Amino acid sequence: MKVGLKIFTGNSNLRLAEELTSYMGIPLGVAVVGSFSDGEIQVEFKENVRGMDVFVLQSTCRPVNDNIMELLVMIDALKRASACRVTAVMPYYGYARQDRKVASRAPITAKLIADIITAAGADRVLTIDLHAGQIQGFFDIPVDHLYAGPIMAEAIKADIQTEECTVVSPDAGGVERARAFAKRLGSNLAIIDKRRSKPNESEVMHVIGDVADRDVLVLDDMVDTAGTLVKAAQALKESGAKNIFACCTHAVLSGEAVNRLNESCIDRIYVTNTVPAEDKAVQCPKIRIQSVAPLLGEAISRIYREVSVSELFV
Repeated sequence: MKVGLKIFTGNSNLRLAEELTSYMGIPLGVAVVGSFSDGEIQVEFKENVRGMDVFVLQSTCRPVNDNIMELLVMIDALKRASACRVTAVMPYYGYARQDRKVASRAPITAKLIADIITAAGADRVLTIDLHAGQIQGFFDIPVDHLYAGPIMAEAIKADIQTEECTVVSPDAGGVERARAFAKRLGSNLAIIDKRRSKPNESEVMHVIGDVADRDVLVLDDMVDTAGTLVKAAQALKESGAKNIFACCTHAVLSGEAVNRLNESCIDRIYVTNTVPAEDKAVQCPKIRIQSVAPLLGEAISRIYREVSVSELFV
């Protein structure tokens, strides 16, 4: 007999959780997720989960450590309540940029987070646009890695003549992602090469590819402080680009990011709601938010029914 399906959420992205359950036509599970007066996380599920297939939605965005701890405590509580299977649904995977040692005595924190999620009792992970695809290998449990590309491409095609647009990777590391996205849009590809000619000299950006008198779309997996994105846009403008757009899945937007975007030559930036960005969109009218609720809803439905998730990548 097929077990029941339940979806719960922590406090990181309540609006996305509501959109997700509305899309799937099921109620959001009732749980108390808060903190005691000393700051310790408090979790109590108000519904029976025994034998259930449970999905916990939690983006590990700011406040990163609180959101991670909420997720861990929720997973532990569900396993102790005899849930059949617990899937950690992490639209945004925090600490993903710490995926390798950059100094002799530095941690690999993305691996550490994978270990503690597994140790807490998660049976699988569902996430979107990891900063580095190899993070999937940090887990000893199944990881379903979704891509927001199809959602973003649909929105962009509605606004831009993509055949006359050039997709730009802001660095060499993002070329593979940009190439795949350009193919999806039917666009050309360009790359920005960043280098310092001498130590302590300012970084120089060289545009490799034809962007003169063309609309350009700068593609990245996330926008954090927006420093690199704004510098890339300026380099493209100096190379003769006409309208400059940006597409970043995760709208982290920390520090002075909103001010930088407002003052930049970027005309529009497309992001998703893997990280709550509604307040930032009010402050910056250039931001367009696309919902990943349908993508997550289809993936959760397929995982629950034990059918292939790979069809969502087409």
